[in-house]
Amino acid sequence: MTAPRARVLAVDDDRDLLRLLSIRLRSAGFEVVTADSGEAALACMAVQVPDVVVTDKRMAGMDGLGLFDAIRRQHATLPVLVLTAHGTIPEAVAAAQRGVFAYLEKPVEPAQLIDTVRAALRAGGPSPGATSTSAAPDGTTPPDWRAGIVTRSARMEALLAKAGLVAAGDAAVLIVGESGTGKELLARAIHRASPRANGPFVAVNCGAIPEHLLESELFGYVKGAFTGALRDHPGLFAEAHGGTLFLDEIGDMPVALQVKLLRVLQERELRPLGATRSRTIDVRIVSATHRDLTAAMAEGRFREDLYYRLNVIALELPALAERREDIPLLAAHILQRTAAQYGKTVSGFAPDAMERMVGAQWRGNVRQLANVIEQAVALSTTPIVPAALIDQAIRDTGDAIDSFEDARNRFERDYLVRLLKITDGVVARAARLAKRNRTEFYKLLSRHHLDPNDFKSGAREP
Repeated sequence: MTAPRARVLAVDDDRDLLRLLSIRLRSAGFEVVTADSGEAALACMAVQVPDVVVTDKRMAGMDGLGLFDAIRRQHATLPVLVLTAHGTIPEAVAAAQRGVFAYLEKPVEPAQLIDTVRAALRAGGPSPGATSTSAAPDGTTPPDWRAGIVTRSARMEALLAKAGLVAAGDAAVLIVGESGTGKELLARAIHRASPRANGPFVAVNCGAIPEHLLESELFGYVKGAFTGALRDHPGLFAEAHGGTLFLDEIGDMPVALQVKLLRVLQERELRPLGATRSRTIDVRIVSATHRDLTAAMAEGRFREDLYYRLNVIALELPALAERREDIPLLAAHILQRTAAQYGKTVSGFAPDAMERMVGAQWRGNVRQLANVIEQAVALSTTPIVPAALIDQAIRDTGDAIDSFEDARNRFERDYLVRLLKITDGVVARAARLAKRNRTEFYKLLSRHHLDPNDFKSGAREP
């Protein structure tokens, strides 16, 4: 598969110069998006974040440095190159101190421009849409580093750009996000983008293993260390040697075990239970939690020294409700996978079904979306999933919030049906119980398409 081309956003209010800049960048193999003002550039970035921005300094309205400041507030690691026709050394120094990647004087030589853009791409780490640049010892390239992460969200793309940047080093990463947002998926992406891509990726859920077993699972034990230890067990740290150890739900780790984990991370060696010697470990730690670790530290449930050891780089995954633009993409991706799994020819969603999904609360995030789509596919008898199946699946997961109008209509209908059942379809009695006159009561029945005769005893006889 051909790797996606790096995307450059070119910004200049002179259309002729913008066209020339675009031609030069495209001829060098880049995908180019253009904007004729700083404001237009920010609008482009709201749709899709580029890998590099090249902007003129002097423009009407927002100038190039103003655009840089706006970009830096939202995308701290995105490289920005500023072009100017009247550059001075003090200006270049000031721009560099603000974080501008390069300050180039016009007319810039095409080779210098292309070389600088390429240098900016290298400094920015793996592009959000590109394959990993990490080479294995045999010279092969690992697979797509962000495989399985489906997004068009500018916020997610900025997060992936940051993840790709930190993947190149060995710093500990803490991924924070609600349950079901895809923390392990992001951890695997970081591993694939790292120099450890050909090493093992080992995941453990710290909240799913009982405390008395978690220590031996992490650090291992030797034969005879305790009753039932019939053979040596290396442990997950040793299993992840040369690769990445993913500690999921680290906030659920017992405090006593946190002390031992901290010691291992500090000393870079461990001693399995019952062993007389320590062994050196070479492991990159990525941890994740849905809990507020700051509050846990204040309450004494999480060690402050361990927190700062794990939280060298923090990545916060947004909830699905905060990236609704991704729901159609995710739904199509999950539908294709689920239909193949069930052997069904389900190919899409009815428009109102998609509207329901885009507007739902999704407290369970992407995991809940996958559950809803799987249920709908399993019950679907048509190639297009109808809204009724999506509504039912969302209700079954306890996440449906009706509009006020829908809730009121459903209450009225259920109330009227109950009254008619109680009174055996006699409208006068039902109206008295409802404390409404008969005329008004008949209007309510008509609005909800209810016929009193359907509730009379004779109507129910075979």
